[in-house]
Amino acid sequence: MRILLFFLLCSWTVARAQVPVQKIRIGELHEYIARSDHPLIVNFWATFCAPCNKEIPYFQRTVARYKDSGVELILVSLDLPDYYPVKIGDFARKQGYTARLMWLNETNADYFCPKVDTGWTGGIPSSLFIDNKRHYRRFFDRQLTEPQVELEIKKMLSE
Repeated sequence: MRILLFFLLCSWTVARAQVPVQKIRIGELHEYIARSDHPLIVNFWATFCAPCNKEIPYFQRTVARYKDSGVELILVSLDLPDYYPVKIGDFARKQGYTARLMWLNETNADYFCPKVDTGWTGGIPSSLFIDNKRHYRRFFDRQLTEPQVELEIKKMLSE
């Protein structure tokens, strides 16, 4: 009986384990993007954004198919400060998000949006596809479909 209780407690603890969420400023994110030596997709989302949470699973599935090409997906949360890190991490765990999670520690969209893309109005979901080696950069200020994500990754890898 004690062994069973021990395993149940361990299973519950593992299931409740927090997904790590890195706090980042826009300058640090900009630097990471600029120094990236592999294909990168930066997806801006929030826990309250239904279109964001609809597209993240197929971003993850599609990126997984290109793991041998080194494609990395980063999910950058734009949630309010009181959501960091517990609410974001718990939400991501419940949704099955496996990509690297960051929380943008910025509140002034007029400041951080143009640092990502000069045309970004601040709407989410938004995604940046970038490969510095191939000089590829494309920004989407809208939700993408799964075929669009696949097509964009193919373009990013072929140029």
